[in-house]
Amino acid sequence: MQHDPDTAAASRQKPHQASVLAAVALGGGIGAVARHAASRAWPTAMDAFPWTTLCVNVVGCALIGILMVTVTETGRRVPPLVRPFLGTGVLGGFTTFSTYAVDVQHLIERGHPATALTYLAGTLAAALAAVWLASAATRKALGVPV
Repeated sequence: MQHDPDTAAASRQKPHQASVLAAVALGGGIGAVARHAASRAWPTAMDAFPWTTLCVNVVGCALIGILMVTVTETGRRVPPLVRPFLGTGVLGGFTTFSTYAVDVQHLIERGHPATALTYLAGTLAAALAAVWLASAATRKALGVPV
């Protein structure tokens, strides 16, 4: 059997599945604690517009846009666990689209269908805009060609 230096180098750079899982789990715990802290610092009443969840999701999406441009488009060598730790872990644990869905359901059940629809569409639009704007701003700031 012949030694292939390219294959050997690639296997050294690719993290093992257990390392990726550990990075995602640790990052997810950190993100979830940050989200919980936000909800404790800025609680929302059951019948009120869920501003905290909206803001957490929009900020998280903006940070995902910044991270992805930085990690994938700058040509810089990034440690292989940065993306699973920060992207899937921290920011995946921080953003909370499951709570968003529950918030919509609660608003409908409590007789606020217009607010629920506004929140449903507004969160989606704001989250997508946040990713797009943050990505574009990061590309411009780092001089990454589009």
